[in-house]
Amino acid sequence: MSRTPPDEATLLESDSWVDVETIRRPSAADPGSEARRRLKAQLHHQLIANMDVSLLGTISREDLRAEVRRMAEELCQRSSNLLNRAERERLVSEVLDETFGLGPLEPLMADPTISDILINGHNVVYVERNGRLERADVAFTDARHLLHIIQRIVGQMGRRVDETSPMVDGRLADGSRINAIIPPLALDGALVSIRRFGVRPLLADDLVQKGAMTEEMAAFLSACVRARLNLLISGGTGSGKTTLLNALSAFIPADERVITIEDAAELRLQQPHVGRLETRPRNVEGAGEVTTRDLVRNALRMRPDRIVIGECRGPEALDMLQAMNTGHEGSLTTIHANDTRDALSRLEMMVGMAGFDVPMWVIRKQIASAIHIIVQTSRLSGGARKVVKISEVTGMEGENVVMHDLFAFKQTGVDQERRAQGYFHTTGIRPHYLDRLASCGIELPPQMFERRILTSAC
Repeated sequence: MSRTPPDEATLLESDSWVDVETIRRPSAADPGSEARRRLKAQLHHQLIANMDVSLLGTISREDLRAEVRRMAEELCQRSSNLLNRAERERLVSEVLDETFGLGPLEPLMADPTISDILINGHNVVYVERNGRLERADVAFTDARHLLHIIQRIVGQMGRRVDETSPMVDGRLADGSRINAIIPPLALDGALVSIRRFGVRPLLADDLVQKGAMTEEMAAFLSACVRARLNLLISGGTGSGKTTLLNALSAFIPADERVITIEDAAELRLQQPHVGRLETRPRNVEGAGEVTTRDLVRNALRMRPDRIVIGECRGPEALDMLQAMNTGHEGSLTTIHANDTRDALSRLEMMVGMAGFDVPMWVIRKQIASAIHIIVQTSRLSGGARKVVKISEVTGMEGENVVMHDLFAFKQTGVDQERRAQGYFHTTGIRPHYLDRLASCGIELPPQMFERRILTSAC
């Protein structure tokens, strides 16, 4: 696997080798990170130079990683007077991350408390913990290093990113969603956003415990899903739409066939009978693209009981409405909107993108017939995500869609740490679909909807 490693004198005579004492003596201007990166790069170069590349395809990845670790430790041992044990172990780990993983991102990806990783150029990395952004103590060597890591990521997804195709969106092996955009579109260096997901998807009870909604709201949404009402979840980026969709999908009966359609697979449904579909971008020649609308049309031929679309953002909204109106009730989808009423306006606009010259009143009638419940999620001050409104669509009045709010969150202020404070409450309106729920054997007490404050929430 390897040739004889160079001795210590060879390493010290190398022009690019760094005196490790510069790491131990951090200055005010440079805490040693630059010297450590140079040292790591040199060790990486020495490893590559001593590998027998003819054997790389004949051993497993685990054996290869173990062999590279052994070689790195041997090289470090030859400079034992320069590196102590802790420094050697840290350097070896960083080199392994650089060789087999995502380089400086590896420790961030291993941290379960981090939900988002945001890279603004090679030397600025932010992470989100508990809903708050903070600067991460990691950096890439230079812009070329960052681009190399991006290329490695997208290569594992079977995609490419370069000057002719400078944007990419996909998912990592662990299910995390990644979006990257490189120069010349990104003016100050490549921009990368990684949205991570927990090992276990959150359930409705978890959301109640976290204060995202109340037990009454969870019980009502559970009843709506089991009674096959069509739900639309709206909200901004990072407001918890997909998390809520995952939680509500747990109430779908296990004997129903569910087809999911997504741009980048994020949903993790718990049912045993789930078919998962994912869109495909066009290839280098500009062909082979498969859109959400294509998959919705195909899903209708797959005998689904319900269709779950990760997000409606274009003309596929028309096909989704048609599916909801033609025997696939109980379907769920998400949409970007600031309010439940804005969600209906966005649906109208997206249906218009389908290219059909249809009167607006016809589109609104389709929407009023297809959508039963709209749930609004929001990310409040301090990072808390909450279900801030549950609205019900009851039909048409003239050429307008009629809807009213059932549950809402009222923000009353912020605390000393700028975290939103407020309470959930009911509006006092009896849901129009209570009779339908009762016909499905689901009884909800009428007092659940009496006008009152449900609970305070932090």
